[in-house]
Amino acid sequence: MTAPKVPAADATLRLLTFLASRRAPVAAARIAEELALPRSRTYDLLATLVEHGYVLHLDQERLYGLGPSAHELSGAYLRQEPLARIGRRVVESMVDEVGESGHLAVLHGRDVLYVVEERARNRPSLVTDVGVRIPAHLTASGRAILAELPAAQLRILYATSADFTARTEQPGPTSPQELRRLLSEVRTEGIARESGEVSDGMGSVAAAVRDHTGWPAAAVALTLVQERASPADRARCAVAVRRAAEEITRRLGGRQAPAPSLR
Repeated sequence: MTAPKVPAADATLRLLTFLASRRAPVAAARIAEELALPRSRTYDLLATLVEHGYVLHLDQERLYGLGPSAHELSGAYLRQEPLARIGRRVVESMVDEVGESGHLAVLHGRDVLYVVEERARNRPSLVTDVGVRIPAHLTASGRAILAELPAAQLRILYATSADFTARTEQPGPTSPQELRRLLSEVRTEGIARESGEVSDGMGSVAAAVRDHTGWPAAAVALTLVQERASPADRARCAVAVRRAAEEITRRLGGRQAPAPSLR
């Protein structure tokens, strides 16, 4: 193989690619070994990437994982072309089938950012729209994505109660412990839900979309008027978002999760 013309850039990109392929943060010694890099050079690269936010250092565990800057680059790529283009047709079909408004969102720090929004006919206007950001822990879309993150990544995003906010009188989780319990339920069911935490009188269901590494790249959701939604309506929407998420995952070349039974 031809030697790289810019070794430092080559090593940096290989390091980021390696971290992106891991489901959880890893030790510096493991990174150095896997990439055949001197340990001192590995630590220098990591320190620079931490400074710029592309890598996060978990002090207590002595591990390294992708940082928010790296995820924002990934989100920007997905927003610009493939995810929005692929997801739009799937969301449109889902909305036509179910008759409720649908969305596709990506994680952006501790927020979800909406990249596709399809309004159903004769349904109320919503606060969600393309380019809108809402705290992830309050939304069904955000919960679907957060439930699939490694525990260490979740601890970084939500370290204290100060990281939690509310939009309505119906509060969402207010502490890391409450969020972990909620996300455990999401993982068990395979579907995330919210009821009035984003907008009074509205509720949503969502399922995660995965990329080729199994990482939660996005979430697809449907929003209902709660007082009009029967248990059968809610169950139908849950099935629809899971089916749509699986289809977008397939079109992205991603890995699907085993299908749990829906309650």
